[in-house]
This record gives sequence, structure tokens and C-alpha cells, in this order.
Amino acid sequence: MRDTPSILPMSAEALSFAAGGKTLLDSVSFSLPRGGLTALVGPNGSGKSLTLRLCHGLLTPASGRVAWAGSSSAAGWKRHAMVFQKPVMLRRSARANILHALAAIGMERTVRESRAEIALERFGMGAFAARPARLMSGGEQQRLAIARAWAMAPEVLFLDEPTSQLDPGATRQIEEMLATLKAEGVTLVMASHDMGQVRRLADRVLFLNRGRLIEDSPTRTFFDAPASSDARAFVSGDLVW
Repeated sequence: MRDTPSILPMSAEALSFAAGGKTLLDSVSFSLPRGGLTALVGPNGSGKSLTLRLCHGLLTPASGRVAWAGSSSAAGWKRHAMVFQKPVMLRRSARANILHALAAIGMERTVRESRAEIALERFGMGAFAARPARLMSGGEQQRLAIARAWAMAPEVLFLDEPTSQLDPGATRQIEEMLATLKAEGVTLVMASHDMGQVRRLADRVLFLNRGRLIEDSPTRTFFDAPASSDARAFVSGDLVW
């Protein structure tokens, strides 16, 4: 389903954002090549979720830009999707939630019906197809959210703390889904406060603090030899502010 030119690499170029007279993100820059899982980590309020929303186009930066394959055009918006900490589910069945998302990106009816069925089966949710999405458990809703995103055939998938409210069993299921997506070539960008999860899944770590990007390094380097005092304190479990 990816017969169009890649939207990658993505470049976040000096992204800044302010609200209520306070700077929440201060000139954050990084590039996103194709493949792998990049984890955004840092204390609460460091700018992780805000960075994801700016990259996905849900918010507009006060300054700076997000460029896809060298262009700031919105033409590639259908090629990236986002999964939130608390999944947004419509008052309809699991299948209908997927169909609605596919209709929103302009997929033809016959194609989207087939794609929805494939997505449900692909992630072991065929038995949930007719179940009201809002009556599903938190783990089931998050699995549905990822299946829905996958059905859209994104090249990039942003995830904001996708397992923070889940028990260990549900967390493991989500991590297995993400590992599968990564193996299939989907580029993943995930904010997470779970450092064990970051060690297990991430290839690269972006460490933010007070709205600034402090470190950008391979996962092993970040945990074994963090370069900044803030990162060293964070990795060791100390409070960072």
C-alpha cells in the first residue's frame, strides 16, 4: 500500500511552543530517518507529548517547522498516524471505529472494509469486531487503537505513553505489536516514562528536559554513558528539574 514516495526523512527544525506566557518547548531540532523506534524520554512536563503533537501536526509551533522529505507541505499527512495515552474511541463497534478512520483518509469503501477485517485479524481482535469499543478494557482499546492506526498503512506512527495505564500483561501485548510493526518497516516514535520499556524496544533515545532537547543518542549509549549531568541524574533515578 506504499506505492508513493517516502515522506522520510522528517526534520524537526528549531521547534518552539509557548502557552500562557510560558515557553514549553525551546528550539528543539532532530531528524527522523526511516525505520527503527525512537523513544522520547524525560521528566513530566519536559515536552515529550508536545513534541509528538507538533510533529504529527495537531499543534502549530510558535516558531520552527516540521519538514517531511524536505518539504513543509501537508501533503503527506495521511502517511503518519498517532496513538494516544488514552485511546479516542467512538460510540460504535471496534470494526466501525476502524472503518471511520479509513473513511476519513479517503480510502474507498470496498478497500476499507477489507482492510478493517485484515487489521482486526492481524492483531488478534477478530472476536472483538462487533463489540462496542468504549466497553472494552483499557488494554483492548489500546490494541484496537494500534490496529486502527496500522489499517491506515502509515509510514510513521507516533505513540504517546501507549502502555502507561495498562497492567503488565496488556503492556506485553502492546510491546509485541510494536515490535511487529517495527519489523515490518513502520518508523515508530514513542514517548515513554518506562525506562525498562525503552531499553527493550528503542533504537534511539531523545532526552528532553525543561522543553529542551538535551541528548540524542543510541539507546545503549544513553543508558550506559549519558553525556549530560541531567541525563545521568535521570538514568540513575534522581529527580531532575
